[in-house]
Formats: sequence, C-alpha cells, structure tokens
Amino acid sequence: MRVTETIGRAIALPFLILMILAQAALAGEANLGPDGVAIQGYDPVAYFTQGKAVPGDAGLTATHDGAIYRFSSADNKAAFEADPARYAPQYGGYCAYGAAQGYKAPVEPDKFTVLGGKLYLNYNGAVQSTWIKDTAGYIEKADAFWATQ
Repeated sequence: MRVTETIGRAIALPFLILMILAQAALAGEANLGPDGVAIQGYDPVAYFTQGKAVPGDAGLTATHDGAIYRFSSADNKAAFEADPARYAPQYGGYCAYGAAQGYKAPVEPDKFTVLGGKLYLNYNGAVQSTWIKDTAGYIEKADAFWATQ
C-alpha cells in the first residue's frame, strides 16, 4: 500500500504544479483562438453600430493588448483603432456571467449585451437569460473577479 501511495503522490504533485502554473499563465489574458483572434473573428465595433454579431474579414485586422480583432468594414477598423478600449469586450472576451461566478468561460459571439457603452459576452442563451436578470449585480462581481486576474 505504501508503494502505491508514494507513486500516486509522485505523479499527482507534478500534475498539480503544472495545473497551477497553467492557470497562472492564463490569468488576465484574453479569450483567444489558437490563431490569436478575439471574439472568434467577430467585429467588435458592429456590436455597437449594428446591434448584432457580425463576422469580421480576415483581411481587416487590428491588434490590441495582444489580441487580433477582425472587422467587417474599414470604417469599423478605423473606429476601433481610434479607441480600442471602447470596443474591446469586457473581461478579456470571456463570459461576463462566468466572470461574476469567479471563472473564465468561453462564449458564443451572438450572445451579448451592450450596457453603459461596454460589450459583455455570454456563454450561451441560457446563461444570457440569467445574466440579464441582474446585470448590475453581476457586473459588480465580475469586475471584482477580473481585478484579481
């Protein structure tokens, strides 16, 4: 039994350390695809100007805080470049409700809310329905969580 426990601990400890380091490496970083693209390639400005999720063009890009953003028009790209903080999604593009619960969750780009001039993305429609019930309370919690990231 002791040999099994020793081997188990010998395997578990490096794994635990690796998981902690991986989480630390992700802290505060944006929700990006493997190609470094934010919001799964959707145009962040279109959420504000068109009120919907619009796929961006791979030929129209700008980089902000290490994330590549795509745009559906040259005008949207110019607007973003003039004030990227205005258009970039909150909480690094992770689910706003998830951030309020203390974790980073992926999003569906068409599940969003623009409130107070800020873009909030959600994991899915069910989560968005919950999010909408108390956006002010969830934003307060998500802001507190994100400040620690």
